[in-house]
Amino acid sequence: MRRMIALAGACLLMLSTAHAQEFTLKFGHAASSKHLFQTGLEDFAARVAEKTEGRVKVEVYGDRQLGDDKQLLEGLQIGTIDGALVSSPTLPLVIGATAFDALQLPFVVSSYEELASVLESPVGQELLDSLEAKQIKGLGYIEAGQRHFLSREKQVATLADFAGQKTRIVPIPLHKATWEAIGVNTVGMAYGEVYSALETGTIDAVEINLSSVRTESLYEAAKHVTLTGHYFWPGVIMVSNITWSRLPDDVKEAMIEAGHEATEAAYTRAAEQEDETTALLKENGVTIGKLEDLDAMRAKTKPVVEEWLGKDPLIQKFYDAVEAER
Repeated sequence: MRRMIALAGACLLMLSTAHAQEFTLKFGHAASSKHLFQTGLEDFAARVAEKTEGRVKVEVYGDRQLGDDKQLLEGLQIGTIDGALVSSPTLPLVIGATAFDALQLPFVVSSYEELASVLESPVGQELLDSLEAKQIKGLGYIEAGQRHFLSREKQVATLADFAGQKTRIVPIPLHKATWEAIGVNTVGMAYGEVYSALETGTIDAVEINLSSVRTESLYEAAKHVTLTGHYFWPGVIMVSNITWSRLPDDVKEAMIEAGHEATEAAYTRAAEQEDETTALLKENGVTIGKLEDLDAMRAKTKPVVEEWLGKDPLIQKFYDAVEAER
């Protein structure tokens, strides 16, 4: 009898759970499961679950389990992937969303707080809304960290030290123009290939955030960091329009709210983690220094910024919003 009662109770619990959870959405990202992108997406997932009282479960898949950024974007557009957190620089490259170049204008944004404020402003929402023309719904931003320079053979201390370094970049026109102005030899390469390329000497360096140096263990292959802070690296939380179209309005509203809240939390988290990550890298034998003539690096890239302001009206609007923060 007790077994029957227990079994009946279990069945009722299963039925109750099944009724409560109406949607399971799979979200992927291309970074390590130890990365800020994983933490940020898990935070977003928890907020969605809370706001929908368990009706929506967001499952997070890191380590490129659902594909790299290009595959994630393509899957979103055709509806084979529900959602993703994709590095913003790949949006111009893969789906022609030129406006997102605004987020990597060199030396335009000076702090996590400044960028968070602008992304939570109307222009940040306009950027998200612009994705609807690409069959994607944008919900928010997760920051991977300010970008610096990691080199294999030597510490880069001056602008002249950049000359000739074979440096991995995301091969979008903005990054290519920026780094060629600085004087490196640019190498377009998939993110997942960076470790082995550093290890074998295929590349000399990579422009990257400290969180990725840590979580991808790049410090094992390259020991010299120069703190340049040339731009930040927002990822964009997004959902396929095909998935979005089948969600009820109250769920949509809850996910939009969760996206805004996750954005605010992500920038606080990324700023707080910077010092901790720096200390950990030093403990692992990484030399961390500053560029002696950072102003000269800024001057080299200023013409690139001026050129890009005319590429899309939203890029100019983003720039103006940053300037207004000061």
